[in-house]
Amino acid sequence: MKPYQHITILDCGEPLVPIPLSRFAVEEPHPYVKVGAPYGHKSPYYLRQGVLDRLLEAQRSLQGFHPGWQIQIFDAYRPIAVQQYMVEYTFAQTVQAQGLKVETLSEADRQTILEQVYQFWAVPSHNPNTPPPHSTGAAIDITLLDHAGTPVNMGSPIDEMSPRSAPDYFATPPDPLLQEKLLPEGDRQTIHQNRQLLKQVMTAAEFRQHPREWWHFSFGDQLWAWQINQAEPGMQQVARYGKV
Repeated sequence: MKPYQHITILDCGEPLVPIPLSRFAVEEPHPYVKVGAPYGHKSPYYLRQGVLDRLLEAQRSLQGFHPGWQIQIFDAYRPIAVQQYMVEYTFAQTVQAQGLKVETLSEADRQTILEQVYQFWAVPSHNPNTPPPHSTGAAIDITLLDHAGTPVNMGSPIDEMSPRSAPDYFATPPDPLLQEKLLPEGDRQTIHQNRQLLKQVMTAAEFRQHPREWWHFSFGDQLWAWQINQAEPGMQQVARYGKV
């Protein structure tokens, strides 16, 4: 179990509601639909009402800084079946990227790759006490578009399983031991500023950012509550949203 999964859930009963897509930018078709994720009759573009209200607030805040800019929604509600599919899909992609084959993996190799996957993907648990964040309707993956509809440079794509995904990765000089193309210092500063802007407008709307993913924010789930308790010793914040 991850530390945040010990947080108590007292679901407030708010419904999942559709995100007004005219107010945000979205990618169509949805990225996980394109790779075959089994949404069935459910839509990824849903959130709990309180989460949606805060996302709209963040959009207004963003446009106060940069008129015409938009939050682009990459992913929101994720049924357990989709979580399971994407974990398996990511596992297979990681195996392939490492020049291996699923059918010939040793058990040790399988566990090593699963550990890599679970650093970025929550376990698709059916246990009501340990739901994946996206399966609560409280988590959202987002980026920014500028006034021309061009993606703002965030330094790495959403869902990339690498150190570059950490929110503050570009705040410090590059690690010379990492095998990556080094960016000019000015580009690193711009990327960090873009990530900071995204964090600023979201945290002002009471979201909390995933510590390993610049694109992932949540309000009201176990991770959100755990982060509040970590930042404010003595707090006993519980999660407002469980699995839906």
